Amino acid sequence: MGYTFDRRSFLRYSLIAGGAVGSASVLAACSSGGSDSSGSSTTNPKVQLSWQKNIEFAGEYFAIENGYYEAGGLGTPELITGGGPGTGVETGLTANKVWIGMTAPQLTAPVILQGAALKSIAATFQKNPFCIVSSEGKPILSPQEMKGKKIGVQASNENVFKALLTANGMTDSDVQKITVQYDPTPLTTGEVDGWVSYVTNEPITLAAGGFPNTNFLFADFNLPLVAETLVVRQETIDNERDKLKAFLKADIAGWYDAVADPAKSADLAVNKYGKDLGLEVDEQTKEAQAQNLLVISDDTKANGLLTMTDALIDLNIEALAKAGYDITADQIFDMSLIEEVYAENPDLKKPI
Repeated sequence: MGYTFDRRSFLRYSLIAGGAVGSASVLAACSSGGSDSSGSSTTNPKVQLSWQKNIEFAGEYFAIENGYYEAGGLGTPELITGGGPGTGVETGLTANKVWIGMTAPQLTAPVILQGAALKSIAATFQKNPFCIVSSEGKPILSPQEMKGKKIGVQASNENVFKALLTANGMTDSDVQKITVQYDPTPLTTGEVDGWVSYVTNEPITLAAGGFPNTNFLFADFNLPLVAETLVVRQETIDNERDKLKAFLKADIAGWYDAVADPAKSADLAVNKYGKDLGLEVDEQTKEAQAQNLLVISDDTKANGLLTMTDALIDLNIEALAKAGYDITADQIFDMSLIEEVYAENPDLKKPI
């Protein structure tokens, strides 16, 4: 039995170690100098998505549909599809081609360490989506339970899998790592015992195909990196702080709408923003529900969506260090803007 999903879905967050994000080419773009007005226009700012226009950006869809950006004086942001060659958020930002982008700390950190002046100012996903999926009948529920087991690992995910092992005091010799492609059929046939996956993807498609399964998140086992971070140039914080705060306010409102209505989120992804992608409403609804578990946490219930606590920031810095990136919190994170947004708009935070 085959399972349908997009192999490129792994490429957004998988380059976690070894500096494999093309830092040199990204920084070369910085030398172009001068701000490109197409990325920093007064209204309709260019927003670089980390991926194609599926359910993952439901909050931005709602913010457009409900006029939150317009109310903030931003017009209608231009959502630019990512995921293809040369479409990395860090590249777009350092080349002054986009105003803000959605990415992840393990992609931003090496670029900053190479000299780029970028900052993460919010985090949509409080946990990254990587997981190990396994059969419900033969569950693998922790890294330690992978010992001696055959684990299917795609080439693009070698580094993130190694980081998981390292973070949990394990090495490659503790598991039987099997290099695989992207169709998880080998898991269903028993050729492997576990499979590197996105919690919002393969577990859902496998279950829909009649294969009961379970999983554990990397983020729950010493690799607590956030994902879908909103990243900007430092100069944007310095020169356009109010505009950034208006964007964050609108984005937050959009995400509160999105988590409250997975079905509408799926409808917007399937029938409007991603209408050319051949998405399915039922699958996108299930992915929206799974995604909510990454967006909502005890911290965001207490402090508001898209926030990061100091404790979570510290955990991310520790995780980045385990992946080989020696970076400090103030080099990569600046939560002062979103803190100001919530302080100035106390009604923005809603029960979830």
